[in-house]
Amino acid sequence: MEAPAVTKPVFFQLKWSVLLLVVSLGLSGCSLFDNDDELSVDVTSGEQQMYRQAQRYIDSSNYDLAISTLQQLESRYPFGKYAEQAQLELIYAHHAAFENEAAIEAAERFIRLHPQHPSVDYAFYMKGVAAYDLNQTFFSSLIPSDDSKRDVSGVREAFAEFSNLLNRYPNSRYAQDARARMVYIRNMLARHEIHVANYYFKRGAYMAALKRGQNVVETMQETTAAADGLAVMAQAYILLEMNELAEDTVRVLCLNYPEHPNLDDDCNFDGGYDIDGFERSWLNQATFGLLDPPEAPQFDYRPGFES
Repeated sequence: MEAPAVTKPVFFQLKWSVLLLVVSLGLSGCSLFDNDDELSVDVTSGEQQMYRQAQRYIDSSNYDLAISTLQQLESRYPFGKYAEQAQLELIYAHHAAFENEAAIEAAERFIRLHPQHPSVDYAFYMKGVAAYDLNQTFFSSLIPSDDSKRDVSGVREAFAEFSNLLNRYPNSRYAQDARARMVYIRNMLARHEIHVANYYFKRGAYMAALKRGQNVVETMQETTAAADGLAVMAQAYILLEMNELAEDTVRVLCLNYPEHPNLDDDCNFDGGYDIDGFERSWLNQATFGLLDPPEAPQFDYRPGFES
């Protein structure tokens, strides 16, 4: 399951001949001002020239120079017509440069300085986007990986930030994207719990694995990892010799997910472990563990998605 694409930021365009209109700027950094004739700022002003230069840097993905130029613009013209817009675009430029901590700081600063700004919801939104990508680098962005296997502390923070955005601005133009991201994050966090349970099984910490499975089933029922949550519980109950609970859990698993790979056609459960640990082949047993060593089974069933 792929993460939703980042929603394009929206800023307010300053035009004196019409009402303030909301226009969408691409994350590639489209210029805020489309028609120089409608500006009250002198076209030769240093402020406007710096802003245009920053936009050119963003358009060419030269984010370091864009950041430097935007910071200089705000420093030289703190009360200018471009100052607030520069602060907003600085959030994006930091994020695009994989400087996500700086992007979060820039967003927090904008929220603190301009709590009533018409585009403050964008700052809240980008806090979530940047938090999600805290551990991303340019090179990691080029290599496909399973995000659910990485450190998810930033992902949890992102979920909280998107939730904060929806609570404050339920009608924000970023609300729909934030909701989609929260669904994606919940699925990732649930899958992360399954990965941790797999690790605990390999370590022989069956009660710890059981708790991870229970957490998925009890609090993340709508996620794609719910089936594996039940499988984890069934396996843990078997290894803990809690047979009645194991049978009940297998029954629920069979009723809701009959195609789960750890169930056979008769809904008998085979998790790859027995009461003595891994299931061992006859060759492994005959050679006292030297040949055909058992592999730790992994609960990783993702219906409708590639594992």
